[in-house]
Amino acid sequence: MSQPIVAITMGDAAGIGPEIIAKALASDEIRGICRPLVIGDAKRLRQAIEITSVPLTVNTVEQPEDGHYTAGILDCIDLACIPADLTFGEISVAAGDGAYRFIKKATEFAVEKRVQAICTAPLNKAALHAAGHNYPGHTEILAALTGTEEVSMMLTTPKLRVIHVTTHIGLIDAVNKIEPGLVERTIRRGDTALRRAGLARPRIAVCGINPHAGEGGLFGYGEEEDKIVPGITAAQADDIDVDGPLPADTLFYRATRGDFDLVVAMYHDQGHGPVKVLGLEAGVNVTVGLPVIRTSVDHGTAFDIAGTGRADAASMLEALHQAVTLATVD
Repeated sequence: MSQPIVAITMGDAAGIGPEIIAKALASDEIRGICRPLVIGDAKRLRQAIEITSVPLTVNTVEQPEDGHYTAGILDCIDLACIPADLTFGEISVAAGDGAYRFIKKATEFAVEKRVQAICTAPLNKAALHAAGHNYPGHTEILAALTGTEEVSMMLTTPKLRVIHVTTHIGLIDAVNKIEPGLVERTIRRGDTALRRAGLARPRIAVCGINPHAGEGGLFGYGEEEDKIVPGITAAQADDIDVDGPLPADTLFYRATRGDFDLVVAMYHDQGHGPVKVLGLEAGVNVTVGLPVIRTSVDHGTAFDIAGTGRADAASMLEALHQAVTLATVD
């Protein structure tokens, strides 16, 4: 099998995206597993190469099939939409619009199966909104572009995987949104994603909403029994190996110990907190439920260090590895 083409979107050009891409693509290990194609702005990538002092030359191409995909070459679909004098570390309409255009082009290629996966550098939500693209983030953009009604966010680290029932909404809204069907669909999406990644029978555990998963009705108003248990029962009836609801305060430790392959978190901070304690540099964000493969770094644009060359490319390297794993296992 030939190596998959992975479309890497440049993200917000005022952030660290161009720098971590340059550092990652200077790595021999990435060249050994995929054909990386950057969707971005060639001028900004050349700036990033100069800032990071990596031994790369930008090669602009019109189509994915035209890339050289050889050591020392950074192949780029150049959308040429970033001003040459764009300031690093500041919110910019041009950068917000560019970030949207990069992901739109990558999605078109993925839907057409001309690239086998998408890996995204971070965007800035304020810049995205300033440019008139009113989405909470990449996940929602990808869902809209592919006509997908419902997707899940899964965060992965070497020791922990977490999939979320709800993400970018307030806590009260999240509790109101949780219902058995959504819980069941999230479990199923997680099970499917891990099977695709090579696990024959993933072991899944589901968090409760309340402390101690409600302690048998002592805490909360029966949310576990009403909102979560029926979804778990339905998944179990289809021979999915899933347990819960379990107390979140011990479940994440048990998962890092190896008891479970995946934790189902009920809301954003319940799942994100443990993953980010383990280290932002190790985290990868996978959008589950799309008709295309998408992975991402699990950190933001880091405006405070953008343009300095200090950005760590470890999460981008992990995201590329995950993209290849998901793209090549059918």
